[in-house]
Amino acid sequence: MNQKPFIALDFPSWEKTSIFLDQFSESLNVKVGMELYLQNGPVIIEKILNKNHRIFLDLKLHDIPNTVYGAMKGLAGFDLDLINVHAAGGGMMMEKALEGLHAGTPANHSRTKLIAVTQLTSTTEEQMQEEQLIPKTINESVLHYATLAKMAGLDGVVCSPHESSLIKEHCGVDFIRVTPGIRLADDQKGDQKRVTTPRMAKEMGSSYIVVGRSITGTCNPVEAYERIVHEWEGL
Repeated sequence: MNQKPFIALDFPSWEKTSIFLDQFSESLNVKVGMELYLQNGPVIIEKILNKNHRIFLDLKLHDIPNTVYGAMKGLAGFDLDLINVHAAGGGMMMEKALEGLHAGTPANHSRTKLIAVTQLTSTTEEQMQEEQLIPKTINESVLHYATLAKMAGLDGVVCSPHESSLIKEHCGVDFIRVTPGIRLADDQKGDQKRVTTPRMAKEMGSSYIVVGRSITGTCNPVEAYERIVHEWEGL
């Protein structure tokens, strides 16, 4: 895996996705989430791979262990870089997800890296305490989920940049920290709450960043992407 930013392809159709991707002359890291995947099906993965882009499949699987095992076994056949589950599903579910990936990975492929969502970057500490009834700080909750994921054998987590250094310290430098909620300094936050700039995310210890509307919502996505890469790589 290279460490270029993942662009969140939050589009409803292949037509809009293709128009967006065709503006770029280079291979990209892209994130395919529920909006694009569920409205177009698995064929969307093949179409993006055929354009030589690398994929983080962001479905946040969260179900009983056997169901997640079966889903992961099927998805393992795609040549994905990253895929995720929701850590709230528990340690056994995460273990079965990893088993499914191992079982479904073709002999000539490397296993897709499996990460777990901790707390969504749209969730505030107050929301977490009041709606999820977790009487802890957001840092404690995120670190708890990260520790569960590591114990289950996963490769890393999705968290906000604000928790990256804490997870790096407790789970090790090689434990992946994928951080959405990235905005340029002059961008609107939208529905994200725990956000930072690319440069701040790098300084805080993020392994990879995911950027959506700061690129896809602009009139010049290529220029916006290059600005984000420039800031992320510290050039």
